[in-house]
Parts: sequence; structure tokens; C-alpha cells
Amino acid sequence: MAAITASMVKELREMTGAGMMECKKALAEADGDMNGAVDVLRTRGLAAVAKKAGRATNEGTVMAIVSDDCKTGACIELNCETDFVAMNEKFKAYADRIARAALAAGAQDVEAAKAAEIDGETVEAILTDAIHVMGENTQLARVAVVEAPAVASYIHGGGKIGVLVTFDVEGINPADAAFQAYGRDVAMQVAAINPVSCTREDVPADVAAHEMAIYKAQAAESGKPEAIQERMAQGRMDKFYKENCLTEQTFVKNPDVTVSQYTDATAKELGGTIKVTSFIRFQLGE
Repeated sequence: MAAITASMVKELREMTGAGMMECKKALAEADGDMNGAVDVLRTRGLAAVAKKAGRATNEGTVMAIVSDDCKTGACIELNCETDFVAMNEKFKAYADRIARAALAAGAQDVEAAKAAEIDGETVEAILTDAIHVMGENTQLARVAVVEAPAVASYIHGGGKIGVLVTFDVEGINPADAAFQAYGRDVAMQVAAINPVSCTREDVPADVAAHEMAIYKAQAAESGKPEAIQERMAQGRMDKFYKENCLTEQTFVKNPDVTVSQYTDATAKELGGTIKVTSFIRFQLGE
């Protein structure tokens, strides 16, 4: 009997869109023959999968959820072929199940998520079922799972953008309705403004260096003394931070305060401390 390698299973999966275990079994039954394995899958009712594999999946939905205790969160992007299917409630229900499976398993990538189970069914099997039921190629594009003292989520545009934000909190129950309302507001800010980082200290060094180089070059064109040029460049850099760092941004729901000020006011109101620590932002097709 021919040896079934991981690369053979991967190739058959890419050809048919069928599950990993299904592909492995089909290859074994066909004694390693790829075309024979495709026929095996077709006879098992996976012909629809085989026909639809390879079609472009440019539409879909982003799902972001948090656990009941609001200490873990999952964000996934599930792709399909048309916006008509993407907006279908059945398709969104598939995305929700997959996100919950990824959350429970702590899956950090697509492969780990596909192996995750929910109600005795793997995500890979759920994807295959989605292809049959929805009639379109369906692919899990990306997955992220976070864990923190507190997590909040937000979904924009019916699934066009999904956001998770993590927080350090003390003296505050992360599942408290008031905190979650605040957390949702911060996640909404991330969806709307798409910041570079949480704080200026978190801005990638290469990004900061690139911006500063541009501002110094702009200042040099002024012909003013070097000391003034340096202040001009630093002033523009500060403006960059205020526009692109989440905590320094003007709060979209109240332009009179920054996100940091809104955070401090909420912490005082809830009788504890809050620090925004990170965020994940998935935009459909990004």
C-alpha cells in the first residue's frame, strides 16, 4: 500500500476543499492515487465541494465574540463567494459556531481552529457542511484568540469589521454591563479610526522612524535654524501620535475628550483602574 504523506493530504484538500481526515481516508482507499481519491470523495457526497473548491472567496463575514466571563475573545474571518450568502443568517450562524469553537480551543491559527470541536463536530466538518448547505466555496481565512483580565468586542457593518480589545483592570468585574459598554465603545473606536497602536510606545520602531524622517525633511525645506527644524519635526510627530495611537485619539462619540480621558473617567465611575493593552482588528478581505 502506498504511503500517504502530509503533502498529499494537503494537495487533495486544496483540490477538493474536503476535510483533512476525509482526504486522508480517501487517499488510503485509493492507494495514494490522487484522481482516485477525488472520485472517492465524490461518491461520498462531496462532489459539490470538489466542484466549488478554487472559486474566488471575496465576500464573507467577520465574527468577534467574548467568553461569558469576558476574559477571552475570538475573532475570525469566514469567506464565501457572494455578498448574498455573506448576509444570510445561516452563514452568520456558521461563523458564530466556528468562532465559539476557536474560543473554546484557544486556537491561534486557522489549522488549529479547523481541528477544534464544538458539539462533537470539528470546524473542518462545519466548513464542509456550509459548502453543501450554502452552495458556495467557504473558507476560514484567519483566526485570533486573546486572553486578558478583560476583553471586549465590536462588529461593524454587519460583519465587515470585527474588533477585540484587551484591558488590564483592577477592582472591576470585566463582565459588568457598564464596563462592557465602555469596552464596546473603545472597540468601536478601533473599527472606525483604525489606529496604528494602543500607545505611542507601541508604535513599531520602523513606522516611527519613517514618519520622523519625513517630518525632518519637511522641516529642512523651511530654511529655518536646525533647533527650530527639530521642534517642527517633533511637533508633527506628536500630531501623528495623537491621530494614530488609540489612547491619544479624540473619542469618536465625544470629541471633547480623548480615549484615555474616557477610560480614566470610566475607571473612576466603576471604582477601579483600567488600562487599554492591545487590540485586534479584522477587516473583511484585508
